[in-house]
Amino acid sequence: MKRFILALDQGTTSSRAILFDHEAHPVASAQRPLTQHFPHSGWVEHDAQEIWDCQTPLISEVLAKAGASPAELAALGIANQRETTVLWDRKTSAPVARAIVWQDRRTAEHCARLRAAGHEPEITRRTGLLLDPYFSATKLAWLLEHVPGARARAERGELAFGTIDSWLIWHLTHGKRHVTDATNASRTLLFNIRSCEWDPVLLELFGIPPECLPQIIPTAARTAADLGANVAGHLVPLAGVAGDQQAALFGQTCFTPGMAKNTYGTGCFALLNTGTRPLISQHRLLTTVAWQREATHYALEGSVFVAGAVVQWLRDALGIIESSAAVEALATSVADSDGVHFVPAFAGLGSPHWDPHARGAIVGLSRGSTRAHIARAALEAIAFQSADLLSAMQQDSGQALTELRVDGGAAVNNFLMQFQADLLGVPVVRPRTTETTALGAAYLAGLAVGYWQSLEEIARNWHVERRFEPGMSRDAAAQKLKRWSLAVERSRGWA
Repeated sequence: MKRFILALDQGTTSSRAILFDHEAHPVASAQRPLTQHFPHSGWVEHDAQEIWDCQTPLISEVLAKAGASPAELAALGIANQRETTVLWDRKTSAPVARAIVWQDRRTAEHCARLRAAGHEPEITRRTGLLLDPYFSATKLAWLLEHVPGARARAERGELAFGTIDSWLIWHLTHGKRHVTDATNASRTLLFNIRSCEWDPVLLELFGIPPECLPQIIPTAARTAADLGANVAGHLVPLAGVAGDQQAALFGQTCFTPGMAKNTYGTGCFALLNTGTRPLISQHRLLTTVAWQREATHYALEGSVFVAGAVVQWLRDALGIIESSAAVEALATSVADSDGVHFVPAFAGLGSPHWDPHARGAIVGLSRGSTRAHIARAALEAIAFQSADLLSAMQQDSGQALTELRVDGGAAVNNFLMQFQADLLGVPVVRPRTTETTALGAAYLAGLAVGYWQSLEEIARNWHVERRFEPGMSRDAAAQKLKRWSLAVERSRGWA
């Protein structure tokens, strides 16, 4: 009997394997850290071979913990860090260089040249993305130019490009399949958001030979299930693949247009389901494929660069708390922030501002200000930034937010979640199962092979751990957001 779905969650700082049962309970999990390489200022790299080498031990470990055999796996799903770029030799399956991570900024000048030449509007129209080093296209172009002989070899079809999903699938299928799913393809700046194919105009613009590109497959479908992953000598259907944030949206069962999730991690990633039509943002948000099954579904996405990281800063740089968990008690030891506002623009401002020249600012200090007021202002800043983001999403989509589903490490902070609900004026809902990224990959794989029969069945697995109802008047919330906007303006254009 097929008892479990195996999900591989390959992230920026670690790789994990999780087994889920039919009720979507995480039965067992295993995790290994991933080495970060910083060879130059602004450069971030991973050893792609290390990423692959840890997968087999993780799978063996998680099966052993559950007392399960590979024969009991109904399917395997993958969720992965997005945009990270790998280039490898098709014959040897060895990477020709380290992977360039999504955080890497080495191609900023390339993007600036294309922007100065007036290409960004057309790129956005075709891809739904902004022209930024964040995405894969300029990373791949850099590898083709800087790895000796790479361009000529790629043009001859000797090299393969892929994001991390492609790299894992290549090895899981012993080099038989070179594929990527539509969600990951939509993060490359090479994918046409409407035709859902590689765009020849963009390939020419970025100088990418089509011979090195993977085939695009659905996020979850029988065609994807035909991929057989070798798991300890057993072929298991590799049936679901999605970028991590899209997987989290699916794992939160945000299946209806207007539903949104926000992941409170180091930064915040918010995605809003917009249905089967791509919406190009008027507020510099990103349009992305949410998932592709029978039809293609889209989402608007925005990111806050500094969320939970501001709490780490309070702990490590200022030393005003001993642990991240201590921030809530300190923040709630005062009735309010006493007019203090903290804009944590340490790396500029993300969506919807996109101001790389903004810098962190604490304003409104008085002689009566204490570390408790600063701690409270820091937590409020996470909610303020997310409120700005979600307001822009609602204006773009014309869809009113009905509730916000949350996950990530900082989502355990009850004060933060309540303040978020107060600002938004809608409930903030925290689920029992917080492993939503891996769960989304499991759901996609399970649907493809019939382990779960429908979205409705999956939705019944989603259970509320706590629901935070808004308790602030709309006038009071508007006043707080207005004051926040004034603080943001004082942080902008500083560097």
